[in-house]
Amino acid sequence: MEITSTPEIVLKASGLIKSYGAVSVLKGIDIEVTKGEIVSIVGASGAGKSTLLHILGTLDNADGGKVFFQGQDLTSISEKNLAEIRNKHMGFVFQFHNLLPEFTALENVYLPGMIGGKSVSLLEKRAKELLDYLGVSHRAGSKPGTLSGGEQQRVAVARALINQPEIIFADEPSGNLDSQNAEELHRLFFQLSKDLKQTFVIVTHNDKLASGSDRKIELKDGLVLRVTSPSVAL
Repeated sequence: MEITSTPEIVLKASGLIKSYGAVSVLKGIDIEVTKGEIVSIVGASGAGKSTLLHILGTLDNADGGKVFFQGQDLTSISEKNLAEIRNKHMGFVFQFHNLLPEFTALENVYLPGMIGGKSVSLLEKRAKELLDYLGVSHRAGSKPGTLSGGEQQRVAVARALINQPEIIFADEPSGNLDSQNAEELHRLFFQLSKDLKQTFVIVTHNDKLASGSDRKIELKDGLVLRVTSPSVAL
């Protein structure tokens, strides 16, 4: 008899509610993300996608409901401990890169590791390996202002990976890229999922990225409208 293992749940949320003033943005969201999975969150503007992502990544607080990370209830711990979990176990990629202009690409990549108190020499070694893996090692000594949009986003992905996080949250990661660089970034996410079993939760308007995901969660008016498993190879 073949024995199949139960997928490891990295992230789970139940009953998430969020309002801004009189505007109800999330009206009771349930979600689970398993290890190595790419989950895309889609929907029209105002559906609550980025709000959900920020709450899942502990960048914002829900008004109700719970978020569990590797079984730990994140809604019941201090801001200091949340910041430590974000630094050590979560990575973030945003539409506009958020690279620090005064630092080189290499320094931007290993900065989260320094904040976490890791050895600079070991961080430099891993940062160089990541930049090489992502195809931008030749820009390691360059400042962000001299990099193309695609290069900046690859550096941002390397930065998100430096602490070997269990999960990466990406908010419209290809929204500021041309079609060629967007497609290359999407392929990179799928390669990271395959090579490193990296887990992603991605907010996107890009249909092609969403269609290549393991699961697509569509939001409408603060609720989950439908969940599909497209997994169309790119």
